[in-house]
Amino acid sequence: MRPAAAQWLFLLLRAYRNWDFPKGVVEPGEEPLAAARREVREETSIEDLQFNWGEVFRETARYGHNKVARYYLAETRTQVITLPVNPQLGRPEHNEWRWVNLDAALSLASPRLEPIVHWAAATIGALGEHAAAPHIRSR
Repeated sequence: MRPAAAQWLFLLLRAYRNWDFPKGVVEPGEEPLAAARREVREETSIEDLQFNWGEVFRETARYGHNKVARYYLAETRTQVITLPVNPQLGRPEHNEWRWVNLDAALSLASPRLEPIVHWAAATIGALGEHAAAPHIRSR
């Protein structure tokens, strides 16, 4: 999340046609919150995460191959995102990023992510806020 004017913005990343939040695999011996910090840094170059709401998280329902994604809620002041090259892929993991308001997040997110977006908005007190247009940047 990022504060902007009188609203909060969500960071969404696009891989092919799918929009999602930064996420990844917890490495052996790694704590889930440490994995979340690492994945955000690896996928976006964001270093200044602040967990102002504590270490709260929400998990998705099971999806593809019985996966469950856990999302934490953090604030950043970083506005411009970098999509670093993943050394294993030889390219960035994502094709595009956007800072978007609540309405845009709900319109871009898959049905699997809608409960996560609603939870995040309720947690930060942003439900009912509406913004004019999403902030869009592409690589």
